Formats: sequence, structure tokens, C-alpha cells
Amino acid sequence: MNAGLLLNATICFAITISSFAFAWVLARSEQEHSEKSKPALWSLVILWSLVGLTYLPTTIRMIAAYLDMPTLDFMMYNLSAIPFSFVTVPLVFFIMYVIVGDKKISAYTSLLFVFFGFAYLTFLYTKGVIGPEVSTVSSLFMINSEIAINIYLVGLFVIPTAMILGLLFLIFLQRMPKRLRYRTALPLVAISFVFDFMLTDMITLTDVMQLAARIFVLIGTVQAFLAYFPPLTLQEKLGIKKYSYELYENEEDIDSNNEEEELDV
Repeated sequence: MNAGLLLNATICFAITISSFAFAWVLARSEQEHSEKSKPALWSLVILWSLVGLTYLPTTIRMIAAYLDMPTLDFMMYNLSAIPFSFVTVPLVFFIMYVIVGDKKISAYTSLLFVFFGFAYLTFLYTKGVIGPEVSTVSSLFMINSEIAINIYLVGLFVIPTAMILGLLFLIFLQRMPKRLRYRTALPLVAISFVFDFMLTDMITLTDVMQLAARIFVLIGTVQAFLAYFPPLTLQEKLGIKKYSYELYENEEDIDSNNEEEELDV
């Protein structure tokens, strides 16, 4: 039995609690959002809930590895693969909704990633995995399907990451108030941080890298919370005012904010 496995379990549990807590806080803030912003808000609630649901069985996995229970470890790996496979769905919906502002287009686009998720799970469960290989700090499985790995890399990693980078590029090209850029860009950076290291966590075959990835997922979750609910000191440093946490503002608000920023310059 290794204390490193307990440390790993503790980190996974911290990710679980922080993700669920963040999703709950976002859900409770619904009344502060306009009808136009609510679809994006709920896509984020689902996204962070899926992150929590991924790391809850992963926490149990690490405890099972510590207690030398490979069967439970294997069961929890298969269970954690389900929410993980569909993390891209609310993420893509959020990105598309921010870009086009249309629920139908966003839903149809995100539906494609539902198929990616089902395809990944089908090949994962059909071909199975090799493991667990328990080390001093982690428990690792190797996916026994090249097709599943390719679906994983293209459908669950490359395309969503490219969409995040593309949206960030569009945000910085547009002229908008600091607070609107902040509330859109920084959460995306945090989501990308969490998302990329989750993928590293699931595919790596190096125990230390997996542990490091989970630490960065936890850091990214905290970063995401600060992006949505910045403390006053951070607001002062960034030169932004306290704001309601919406993705959209009416034209009068944007115009007035632009005038204020021009005066500041």
C-alpha cells in the first residue's frame, strides 16, 4: 500500500467536490442571467457536472488500487469513461452558442459530438482495456483499440481544442469592453486548461504525468471559478468593474462601456 495513491485519491476527490460546487453555484446564479444567456449558463453547469462525475469514480479507483481491489478499479474505470466521453458535448454547445447565439444550430453541432462519444465508448467496451497497472502513485489502464484512440484524439481533443482557440482568436479580434472580454475569454482559457489535462489524464501511460495532469485539472477548476466570480482585488488589477455574469449585453450597455474605456485610455 502506498501513500502516493491516497494523495492521488485526495486530488481526485478535490476535483470532484470543486466541480460539483462550481456547477451548483452557476445553477444558483440563474436569476442573474437574461434569457439569452441561460442556454450558455446551463451548458456550463452540465460541463462541470460531467467533470465531477468523471472524477468521482476515479477517486474510488485510486482507493481501490490502494486497497488492492483490481476488479473495483476496473469497474470504476469503465464507469468514469461514460461522463468523460460526453464532456465535449456541452463544451461545443457553449462555444457555438457564444459565436452564433442560436440554440438550434448549437444543439445540432453538439449532437455530432454525442456520436463521437458513443463511438468511443463502443470501441472502448468492445476491445476492452489492459490493466490495471498499479504504481506507487497511480493506477493505469491502456486502451486496447487503435480506433478508440483515434476517435479520442480527433473527435474528443483536436476539434474541440481548435474551436476553443478559434473562439479566443475571435474574441481578441473584436472590440469590446474589458469586462465582456474578461467574462468570455478567461473562462474559456480555464475550460481549455481543464479539458486538455483531463484528456492527458485519460490517455497517458506514465503515472507521474497522470498525477501532474490531475493537479492541473484542480488548478484549472479553481481558475474557472475565479474567472466567473473574480474577487475585488482581481477586478481592480484587471481594471474591470463588478458585473452580472452574462455573456450578452444590450447595445446601450456595450456602447456606454466603450465610451468609459475610451475615457480611461
